[in-house]
Amino acid sequence: MTAPTTAGPFGALREQLTAAASAFAGSSGAVAEILAGMVDDVDRALAEELEIFPVCHHSPSSALAMVRRLRAKQPKVIYLELCEDLQPLLGELRNCRLPVAVQAFASELDGFPADWGPLSVVAPITEASAEYQAIAYALETPGVELVLVDRSTDHVFQWLPRPPGTVDEAPSGGDVEAAAPAGEEAALHGDAVGVEIGDLRPRFAELEAYLLHHGKVRHWSEWWDQYVEQPLADADHDTYRQVMVLIGSLFRRLRPAGSERQDRDEDRERHMWTRMRQHLAASGADPADCLYVCGAFHAASRVEQFGLAADAPFEVGPRTGTRWHYGLIPSSHSAIEAQFGLAPGSVSIAAATWTKAVARTGLSPFRLEGQRGGRTRGSGRRRATPAPGPAAEVADRLSGYLAAPPVAQGLDEAELRGWCVDIVRLARRNGYLASTADAIAVFETSILLAGLRNRARPTPYDFADAAVTCIEKDVVPGRRDVRRLCEILFGGDRVGQVGYEALPPLARDVHDRLGPLGLDLEKRTIQRALVDLRANPELVPCSDLLWRLRHLLPRDAVRPIMGERRLGHRSIQESWDLALGRSQRALIELGYEGVTVEQVLEQRLRRAVRGPNATASVALEAVEDAIRLLDSPRLVDELGTRAVELLAAERTVDDAPEVLRRIRRLLAHHRATGPLPAWCEAFVTTGYAHYCTLLPSAFLDEESGVRQVGAMLGFLFSMESLALSLGCDRSQLELAVAQSHPEVPAKVALLWAARHQLGLLPLAELRERCAALLANPLVVPAFPQYLSGFVQALEPVPGLAPFVVEVMSSAFARLPDPVLLPWLPTLITTLREHGAELVPLLVREAGRTFPGSLAALDAWVPPWSASAAPPAPAVPAVVSGPVSSLLAAHPQSVDAVAALLGCDGGWREPGATATVVPAGLTALLAAHPETVDAVADLLAATPR
Repeated sequence: MTAPTTAGPFGALREQLTAAASAFAGSSGAVAEILAGMVDDVDRALAEELEIFPVCHHSPSSALAMVRRLRAKQPKVIYLELCEDLQPLLGELRNCRLPVAVQAFASELDGFPADWGPLSVVAPITEASAEYQAIAYALETPGVELVLVDRSTDHVFQWLPRPPGTVDEAPSGGDVEAAAPAGEEAALHGDAVGVEIGDLRPRFAELEAYLLHHGKVRHWSEWWDQYVEQPLADADHDTYRQVMVLIGSLFRRLRPAGSERQDRDEDRERHMWTRMRQHLAASGADPADCLYVCGAFHAASRVEQFGLAADAPFEVGPRTGTRWHYGLIPSSHSAIEAQFGLAPGSVSIAAATWTKAVARTGLSPFRLEGQRGGRTRGSGRRRATPAPGPAAEVADRLSGYLAAPPVAQGLDEAELRGWCVDIVRLARRNGYLASTADAIAVFETSILLAGLRNRARPTPYDFADAAVTCIEKDVVPGRRDVRRLCEILFGGDRVGQVGYEALPPLARDVHDRLGPLGLDLEKRTIQRALVDLRANPELVPCSDLLWRLRHLLPRDAVRPIMGERRLGHRSIQESWDLALGRSQRALIELGYEGVTVEQVLEQRLRRAVRGPNATASVALEAVEDAIRLLDSPRLVDELGTRAVELLAAERTVDDAPEVLRRIRRLLAHHRATGPLPAWCEAFVTTGYAHYCTLLPSAFLDEESGVRQVGAMLGFLFSMESLALSLGCDRSQLELAVAQSHPEVPAKVALLWAARHQLGLLPLAELRERCAALLANPLVVPAFPQYLSGFVQALEPVPGLAPFVVEVMSSAFARLPDPVLLPWLPTLITTLREHGAELVPLLVREAGRTFPGSLAALDAWVPPWSASAAPPAPAVPAVVSGPVSSLLAAHPQSVDAVAALLGCDGGWREPGATATVVPAGLTALLAAHPETVDAVADLLAATPR
């Protein structure tokens, strides 16, 4: 580093600061080097051939100085520190109401980690900002060129640190310290990375804490307003430039060395100076007619590419293959504060300060022609614009500014009184019992707080603290916070809006297609739409579009109040709450994905089934959405075929319950509307074979729950008839059940139910096994798990419902209270966890089983405990005739039937004519002799 020189306009100031450092620090070491370096940075920035205009983002003093300088210099070229690929969007600001944010958005990434997506970059713009004044001047003044020179949005993410060997994490906040959004307005920017001009904040934590402590303020925004904004509001151009560069140099030198953020800042500066030199060489513009607008932090740059005379090369790398979409989204003061870590209300106070300063100074700020909101361009008083003269020599204004005492500003009682009256009015409107006495208290407390903080007049921050102290006496749910009311008083509830002409094609198409509803969709209020599809069939397209938007947009943007759309059902009357004005950002970002809502919906459904986390249940859900929302059989077949592929590729059964629920619903729909499509048949056959293969391992796997195994069995048993008709083999299921050997009690009960359904375990034997479990005191504590398995078995074997009621009733009847009472909580929690949706089936079955009145309960005998009726005694009867003779002569048929039925015994001895026949059979034949007579006549007519 070269030794500081005492020459130049700032030589005296450099010597004075060096002497002060030696006197106070005891040596002329690091402190003197920092102070002298700050003066050198100011000297270097002001001596540059290209005029550098340092600014701070959302600073009223910067905006006022920008207006004055633009009217005095009237530059022909303005270089602006903003992402270079955002330039085509700036003209669309005419169709918007500020504040809005310029956005770059990418959902399909190429060259970035997949888990970073979607990527979003926003640059918020307010009227009280220097960059907006420069943009408005350049776009509304003929012959003026605006050039954005900062790195592209693609490079914003390329330059983010990605340490080797670590997992890439999605960026949050980007170049600034983002605060957690609070509330609807604060979430307008979402998780986008914010880009701003002039991030002036100490990057040395101890320095910021020191300034806040000795400034007697709580937030950095309050310190900046008191010690920078107010003193510079009426400063001349030279003083403003020198002070801002000095502050930028101070924060730049007092920051941690070697940080990754420092490297990115320097790369940005190299990029900007390289782009400006390239543009000057290509256009041939005179640097004297150019103005470089950048943050004060970058104005004190010390990179080797600084200045037009520098020849140090800088290679700008290529962009990735990511396709970026650009547009404007609504913003708000709260969203800007939340994203950039500013104190709540600071941007609102800056806007109020700007409005008051414009009215006080008589300046006419620049506005885009046709800009909505605020005054029209050219309105208000206009001071005479001086003709641009030759550039004046740089003079030292810092010495006088730093040595001069602060300008004493008297108390503006009218302004403070207006604030107090307005805040009391707002408080009463929002449920506070505020009165005139509270207004007086706020007035006096504001003056008191300003005096305690060494301020000649109360600032909006003092006023907000006084209002909270005097009005917020207690906290009641449902009321607005008083501090928030103060922000609203200064314009904090102002939310920007993107005009119809600046919307992407999809958003304009949505507004046009919903026009028949007769609603103003640009309003931020919730509007009610009543749709009678029977009386007004022309509204059917509107209804279809609303259901598609319901699927794509946030839940509070399009909300159905009455009506539903499910498979095979459409309501004839619908009622909707629409808040598209509030969800304009989501609608605009939807327009980045396609031209129409239908195209975006189709793309998202395809993306859902092709993604890395796609499962069979996700694909079936996509099929349902395609049937409900899109009339496209081709898409349904494509998604269904993909569902078959995903099911065959799955190695777990975690989604078996969801798969069963959805495929049942889809099969019922297709059976009601026509023949089954080919993909449905393939899904059933594939699922039958797939679940038969996985069944034995699922019974043993500890990670497979009872619900999942029950759903597998439900699929196999409920789809069995269809699967067999399509060519599946039932023996595959029998083998799978035979190979299953579970150890968990609940799965054991499921296996018993499956064997019973297959006919391998009779109900009597199943009843005996449950009775043995209840009789074993070692098994009783685990019996609720068996019951849980039986409850889950109601999915594949619904006929077991009476048996489950019987088992549960037997347990309550047989177990003693010392065993039953500790057992009940486990039973309840087990049923709630594993069979909540199946418990109503048990309740209905119990209602059919148990008596309906208390009187009948005493005489009621459970059907499973009633003794069986004794068989009727056999009544001997003599049977003779041609039938007996015929059967005795040809016994082969009777022997075969007896063997098939498992009957023991043999034929009577020859000569015996009497046979014992049950009395019931005799009575039946006597009551209906026609059949016997007909057989006898047939046998008599047969030749022997």
